[in-house]
Amino acid sequence: MSVLAAILLLHVLLALPAHPDQLAWAALARPAPELAVLILLALAAGRTVAGRLLRVAATLALTLVTVLKVADLAMLESLGRRFNPVADLPLIDASVRLIAGSLGPWQAAGAVLAALLATLLIVAGTWWAMGVLMRRAPRPAWMRIAGLAASVAGIALLALMPPPTAAYAIDRAQLSARTVTELRQFNEQARQDTLAGLQDPLALIDRDVLVIFLESYGRTSFDTPFFADTHLPRLRQGQQVLQDHGLAMASGFLTSPTHGGQSWLAHATLANGLWVNDQTRYQAAIASGRRTLFHHAADAGFRTAAVMPAIVRPWPEASTMGFQRILAAPDLGYRGQPFNWVTMPDQFTLAATDRLLRDGSDPRRLFAQIALISSHAPWTPVPEMLPWEDLGDGTEFDAMAQAGDPPNVVWRDRDRVRAQYRDTIDYTLQAVLDYAARQGEDAPLMILVGDHQAATTIGLDDRREVPIHVIGPPDLVARTDGWGLTRGLIPEPGSPAMPMEALRDRFMRNFSGSLNVPPA
Repeated sequence: MSVLAAILLLHVLLALPAHPDQLAWAALARPAPELAVLILLALAAGRTVAGRLLRVAATLALTLVTVLKVADLAMLESLGRRFNPVADLPLIDASVRLIAGSLGPWQAAGAVLAALLATLLIVAGTWWAMGVLMRRAPRPAWMRIAGLAASVAGIALLALMPPPTAAYAIDRAQLSARTVTELRQFNEQARQDTLAGLQDPLALIDRDVLVIFLESYGRTSFDTPFFADTHLPRLRQGQQVLQDHGLAMASGFLTSPTHGGQSWLAHATLANGLWVNDQTRYQAAIASGRRTLFHHAADAGFRTAAVMPAIVRPWPEASTMGFQRILAAPDLGYRGQPFNWVTMPDQFTLAATDRLLRDGSDPRRLFAQIALISSHAPWTPVPEMLPWEDLGDGTEFDAMAQAGDPPNVVWRDRDRVRAQYRDTIDYTLQAVLDYAARQGEDAPLMILVGDHQAATTIGLDDRREVPIHVIGPPDLVARTDGWGLTRGLIPEPGSPAMPMEALRDRFMRNFSGSLNVPPA
């Protein structure tokens, strides 16, 4: 019985799929050719020095491959992409903090302990299974030699026609090697700046500039009926109000470097003018000394700032991004209850921006990045707009923050999660468009950008395309005519997406120089 149990355990580890769509009993029942080779090697090596080395190698390899498969399953379900063994290791800490913020610290601790326990069980189970097989090694030397020859032939055959698990391991190894190479190339790109020597940077802007990221706001809001039926009317209504206030608008789409999460990759891509699609490239961008959009704005005489309500811990790397002032969650004056992981509603964030950065006490123009996070998972509860003059210290939101079901209830029903996501995007659009409308004649130039689409299972869209809206005085919005945008807040159907990394250079070139230079 122990031999059968050992073989069954090894089979399950080898046959485990790495994609949620394949996760079914039928997948676990498929043959695993690697298992036959592993059994032959164990029987041939026996309880020798070579056998002990094989046991260690097999345990490490099977554990690593299984952990990577589970990481892929989790990443594909939550972010719509596979796990990168080199680039995504820092995400483990971010994931634990997200669980703690959404479900509580005990749940986060439980998730960490469960992951460690599962890994230890895989190690122990594989070690035991290999030991069981090795103890069944035949005594006659000729049988062991024959088994070794058969296993070598099997390895050669697997190399020529890799079955799923072997192919998966090869693919992950190749991905790791490519990531290291790409990182080296990225560092070289980061040292080159096409904006060096730009004449009169941002001289054509006579007012504040706000780059506002809208969490999880993607192209699905425009052409997936479940979302578009709510979001398009909101945009049409906002467009009319902004027009009535004398503001111009132009809209289109950008290709985001990420999908389903990791908003900071989109922030870094836009700021650096380079494709930053994983954590390794993000860290490289920070360490490279690359001059961001905000460095160039500071050189042009703007005071730069980042309004980041999701930041609750020290953020030392912000000093390398060109921000002269950081307003994290504790700095914004919110004393109300959090909306689970979301520290404060977007309306309060926008009001705090004006209160702390745009109160007229500093005559210099402001160039700020603002992250709106009400539409971040877990999308419950959904905030509602309050009169702007009644926001106070945020305690007015407490009833909303405690309303509705908690995430562990909402997330039992995927359709309900989608509805909550739809409603939080609608709230964010309402908040930011209302904010824009109340700016009056001194309205800043506002660049509204979606950071990424929601995970495919939520947003019903696997594209990496997000909206961009430019809002401001007509003469400034007209400087973006060469970007392929549509006038208004709703882009033409089928509009192509511009690479997000192209926005930094286009913005700098179109708003620099003198008025007699036409926009590119």
